[in-house]
Amino acid sequence: MGILGKIFTWWDGATIGTSIWSARHGEHVGTDAQGNKYYRAKKAKTPEGYEKRWVIYAGSNDASNVPSEWHGWLHHSYDEVPESHLPPPRIWEVDYTPNATGTMAAYRPQGALERGGRRAAATGDYEAWSPDA
Repeated sequence: MGILGKIFTWWDGATIGTSIWSARHGEHVGTDAQGNKYYRAKKAKTPEGYEKRWVIYAGSNDASNVPSEWHGWLHHSYDEVPESHLPPPRIWEVDYTPNATGTMAAYRPQGALERGGRRAAATGDYEAWSPDA
């Protein structure tokens, strides 16, 4: 993405203004496996007394790109940076897959308009609800 894209688009990574603001007012605390960068405010706190925390996405701004351990840190579930206390990966854990909703890779059940709109015929095991019954 060129310089104009960084100036005018907010939906695909950070704008130049956000990057400058993060560099001046934020402290980079970590980066996850997807390349998202996590920051906390150097000084400012919320009215409730929490430190401000935010993420700059690597790629499109999609909250489903935030791993669960960083989600907990962003929402003040714990104060330590997640990389400092992660358990070892389990053998049954799978790699992250992005949310495919709204894309061509999204799940389309049988009978969906995107799959031709045809579904299997009813088998007779369905009975419509009636308020008189």
